[in-house]
Amino acid sequence: MARNLNRRRFLTLTGTAVGLSLVAPDRVRGYRANESIGVALVGVGGRGQWFVDTIPRMQRVVAICDVDRRKVDAAFKHWQDAGAKMAGSPHEWERRAAAEFGKLVHDRPVPFEDFRQMLEKMASQIDGVVVATPDHTHAVVSAAAIRAGKPVFCEKPLTRTLHESRALRELARDNGVVTAMGNQGTYGGPFRRALELIRNGALGDITEVHVWNSGGGADQQQVPEGTEPKPPELNWDLWLGPAADRPYHRRWQQRNLWREFGTCQLGNWGSHSANLGFMALNAHHLWLRPGEGQRPTVRVEAKHSGINRLSFPRWEHVLWHLPSRGALAPITINWYNGDAPPVKDVLRRAAGDAREKEENAWRFAGTLIVGTKGSIHTTGHNMWFRLLPAEEFSGVQCERPEEVASSRGPEQDWFAAIQGGPAPWSNFDYASALNEFLMLGNVATQFDASIDFDPIAMKITNNPAADALLTSEYREGWEL
Repeated sequence: MARNLNRRRFLTLTGTAVGLSLVAPDRVRGYRANESIGVALVGVGGRGQWFVDTIPRMQRVVAICDVDRRKVDAAFKHWQDAGAKMAGSPHEWERRAAAEFGKLVHDRPVPFEDFRQMLEKMASQIDGVVVATPDHTHAVVSAAAIRAGKPVFCEKPLTRTLHESRALRELARDNGVVTAMGNQGTYGGPFRRALELIRNGALGDITEVHVWNSGGGADQQQVPEGTEPKPPELNWDLWLGPAADRPYHRRWQQRNLWREFGTCQLGNWGSHSANLGFMALNAHHLWLRPGEGQRPTVRVEAKHSGINRLSFPRWEHVLWHLPSRGALAPITINWYNGDAPPVKDVLRRAAGDAREKEENAWRFAGTLIVGTKGSIHTTGHNMWFRLLPAEEFSGVQCERPEEVASSRGPEQDWFAAIQGGPAPWSNFDYASALNEFLMLGNVATQFDASIDFDPIAMKITNNPAADALLTSEYREGWEL
């Protein structure tokens, strides 16, 4: 079956892999392919710990920045402990990593509390910035780095609001820097193979898209009461960043409890799980290639456990009604978070003939893309998939792409682009469209009526109150 897929149809539908330019900006071609890149890490706790461990194995870390000194200390301790542990490893790659960690212990990257001071004082040594801060500061850190002319790798979700996504997209274009968002599934071989199979027509015409996550929202009903002693190592003012000032309370730092700081599962998991359907069905073309004279409208409706503008609903079912994209017919993409009806029916369909143990392993998060000839069922990261019904797709290769380029991984593709290679697939042109799409869901759950969105103008045309939520207020000195 794989040999019968239509390459011409695939290329006609895509133009390029994601329908975007995949050439890095001319500005970055001064880097030679064998020249090391000086990287600054902003945010080294939580998800930032991944980059503390990973980036030194690839390039030079020249600066680290965090508003909490405990996390900076933990980063140095990780390098010391991991280096000592792996120094005697029988594996050459671990011994190489140990040597790099040892360099960081003895020739320490410069630590900073404030990213703005870091960018000013280390301008000549920083060649790229990795942003892994809480959601509400992704935009301000990334924007500052881009204005300084630095390539940016920003963890998902790209930003907390649509306005921030659009601002980063335009800044990246204006400054000609290499950018990438960290939704890792995009860079896996199975993701790219699934993209090919969908676009080549292996599933027939796509009729349904379902994306789910079992996490649900916190549905907090009131703000934290009272105050708590602020840890002396934490710069609370810098942690708040653009958000309104308030006394310290540790619960504010649980970002996905609060709309003001987080994006809940739409940002946390939707950035992964919704990615394959969004890309394969050319939804990003509505933002980036609408067609001459066209002003597309994306209608979004949300069913939920109740409106909560402080926090997120316990469950939600968001429906994005997409108009046609070139030759592709209109389609609805469904998102289910928590115990949203009718997610159980979708899960039963996705389970296929899986044994109970396998079914539970796929239940937490995933995607089901249904076509007239078959379906694709993916994990939550869109990293792995299976074709249903299995007997109809026996022998179809599902592990690596056959038409589009392979990837060396999200960070490596970003580094290669800095050195003049192709732009990462999740560059800010594409990532901003995906993030705006997802964050529309977080706007829609704050209303009981559907909203109509113009992706070119970035405007909700039928509800002024909803349109006002596309942006947010910033503290003085933190504006984008």
